[in-house]
Amino acid sequence: MNATERGIREQFALWDKVAPNDVTPSSERMQVVVGCGTSVHIADSIAVALNAHGHLAHAVPGNEWTRRRGDYVPLEAPVEVVALSRSGESTETVAAARVSRAAGTPVVAFTCAPGSALCREADRLVEAETHPEEGIVMTASASLMLLMGLRYAGVTVGPETTRAAEALLNAVDPVLPGLIEGRSHFVFLGGGSYYGVAREGALKMQEMSLSQSEAHHPLEYRHGPISLIDERSLVVFMYHPDTREEEAVLAEDLQRKGAKVLGLGGPGTVSFDVGGDVEAGALTCLPVLQLLGEYVARMKGLDTLAPRHLTKVVTVA
Repeated sequence: MNATERGIREQFALWDKVAPNDVTPSSERMQVVVGCGTSVHIADSIAVALNAHGHLAHAVPGNEWTRRRGDYVPLEAPVEVVALSRSGESTETVAAARVSRAAGTPVVAFTCAPGSALCREADRLVEAETHPEEGIVMTASASLMLLMGLRYAGVTVGPETTRAAEALLNAVDPVLPGLIEGRSHFVFLGGGSYYGVAREGALKMQEMSLSQSEAHHPLEYRHGPISLIDERSLVVFMYHPDTREEEAVLAEDLQRKGAKVLGLGGPGTVSFDVGGDVEAGALTCLPVLQLLGEYVARMKGLDTLAPRHLTKVVTVA
């Protein structure tokens, strides 16, 4: 077991160590959740939770917010920026926070790096301790920032969620080698809060295993992308309780076309229940997607501690 896998399997104790805090969204300001890479995918899921709890919210990549704020939010709208960065040093995210504060916009920072540049650009701060062996690829830190963001939105995330996520990972683990055998095309489907996590699953697959991967809202997949499905495809389907029946019809169609389907919360080639609070379902599923990327990398003889072309912190001079 390498350090990447240890970080995935040992992250649950870190979830339970995240202390409750009283940092909550401003009721008078739109929430703009910014980040880069993994963090902006996590931002998608956090924004969904914020909207569901009555806080108008939108996820925006860091540089887009810095350079094109008016393309995403009317310039006169009152905004609070929620900035996500594991290292607290990502150039685009730090710049987004700095520009926001200079314009009089308050910033809330979520990070795993106390004392970092992002912390110095924040009006309010939420921190978590990530796995000490986490390398370039974000695993435990991604889960931790999602956990913090869900709590910030008003979702109850406690030991029940941790136990549900660990149980799901342990249940899915033995079937993953058989599912990925002979598969080189990976699709991640999820709606609502699952969509951001689906995008993160596709990114993990690319980073860790250099594999063709993509993410979509489930019913959008039939509008073009389904043309790529064949016997090389594995689809990870994260079912949303609101649309489970119609999503199950799609899963059946994908299997008829040759795909294997890992059904999380609904039917598939193999299927698993997603326990815990429904609102925390995206967090519950995330470690499974991380471990899947590690297994595909191992199948291809790749080292996830040294992913091609990547560095742990993306900084731009």
